[in-house]
Amino acid sequence: MKIKKIITIVAVAGLFVASIVTAYVYNNAFTANTTFNQKEVFVYIPSNATYAQVQKELEPFVKDMSKLDFVASKRAYDTNIKSGKFLIKQNMTSFDMVRSLRKNIPIKVAFNNQESLNKLAQRLATQLEPDSLQIVKAFTDPVFLKKNKFTQEDILAMFIPNSYEFYWNISAHKLADKMAKEHSKFWNHERLAKAAAKNLSSIEVSILASIVHKETVKSDERARVAGVYLNRLATGMPLQADPTVIFAIKKQSGNFDQVIKRVFHNDLIINSPYNTYLNAGLPPGPIAMADISAIDGVLNAEKHDYIYFCASVERFGYHDFSSNYTQHLANARKYSKWVSSIGINR
Repeated sequence: MKIKKIITIVAVAGLFVASIVTAYVYNNAFTANTTFNQKEVFVYIPSNATYAQVQKELEPFVKDMSKLDFVASKRAYDTNIKSGKFLIKQNMTSFDMVRSLRKNIPIKVAFNNQESLNKLAQRLATQLEPDSLQIVKAFTDPVFLKKNKFTQEDILAMFIPNSYEFYWNISAHKLADKMAKEHSKFWNHERLAKAAAKNLSSIEVSILASIVHKETVKSDERARVAGVYLNRLATGMPLQADPTVIFAIKKQSGNFDQVIKRVFHNDLIINSPYNTYLNAGLPPGPIAMADISAIDGVLNAEKHDYIYFCASVERFGYHDFSSNYTQHLANARKYSKWVSSIGINR
């Protein structure tokens, strides 16, 4: 009898202890442990972060850090940190949070119309972990440039404005490799064949497209503008594109933030390989990141006999085209008179 009684007491005590342990584990791991009112928040864990850094990132969103520490320790998260972007939902338990901190969420990265690699790097650095200096260094690495047949002058031609999916913690070098692959994917057999038919490489198409992009915001006019420039190239006539002069001014000053709405005669003598009034042929690199409509505008350029075009004062945003200089002068005078009348001095 005594043995049975002892066994019963031990069993009851064991059940009591087990219930306490179960309650403790449940309270720490499986009760809501967030402290924000939004439906969800995102946290960013940097590469090579320590658990102390993770705690600091999570502190504004966690009600009881000791509960999270308990689960992190039991599930070996505190010694196996994963970097990236992570989703924390309202009323998540500590168990759910640790599980979520192991699921790196890809993000959509978008960019367009950048005029320099530095500007692009700054834009990317606001969306990804690498800073702008690391990004510029990766894209101008001599080995990378040689491998992908770019130079520091024309590297901007590699970027096709679009939305891309990356992990936030992607390294600058992996980012460069991925963008090179995206460029190769864009330049499929059909586009390369169209470029070759115009005696242009993909890079040369992008350079010309960057000028077309800057000349007109109207996508339905880009094929016609591209046709004008191809006519000039075919006859050996300088492109005489005002946007290249504006780019030359910005590049020479190092200030790409300045706004230049008008090009004057004195600007046309700036000593720069990007000045297409002084230099025949294409400039050494893109003057901006051409969008897809501009690139396809060059590849599908209109065939016509236009050599000149000037901004229209009747159809704002569009241009008046002419095949002779006399008509072009008349259009240019009309536009110059209109610009002066509204007080555009630069």
